[in-house]
Amino acid sequence: MPITKRLATTLACLLLVPVTGHTEHPAEKHAPPPGDHLHLSPALMELLQQEMNAIQKGMQALIPAIASGNWQDVADIGEHIQHSYIMQQQLTDAQVEELHHELPAAFLELDQSFHNSAGMLAHAAKIGNAEVVGFYFYKLTDTCVACHRKFAGYRFPGLTSDADDTGHQH
Repeated sequence: MPITKRLATTLACLLLVPVTGHTEHPAEKHAPPPGDHLHLSPALMELLQQEMNAIQKGMQALIPAIASGNWQDVADIGEHIQHSYIMQQQLTDAQVEELHHELPAAFLELDQSFHNSAGMLAHAAKIGNAEVVGFYFYKLTDTCVACHRKFAGYRFPGLTSDADDTGHQH
């Protein structure tokens, strides 16, 4: 099964913390636990970080576009998130093979959900349905959170089940 462009973008979601301003003190380093997480090479992780920057910009641009009812911009951004992938153009055959061996079915399901939501957001924007646009913006965010919780909880400790509502670990 060939790697999809959507998969490359969703993989990038795993790297959101450094881009969003979470600062980690040296004593706060989180080593990956033996549970669910992806084992990817440093080169592939770097490409994912570049892709994550593009996703973050798109998600951030959606907020003022939605709030102002600029449906054309919302539709364009949603379609860009659904279809545009910087990283896909930079993957080597070895990196594609690495992804095929490392990605579990649950990850692939989250990937599909993320891109479906981006497409639905774009469609709702084209018809000017603010309520449905808001719902799919929520779904995009919720899918990122679910993926981070399942596959990168060590990087997102506030999302793990042993964190209270304030994000503090028990």
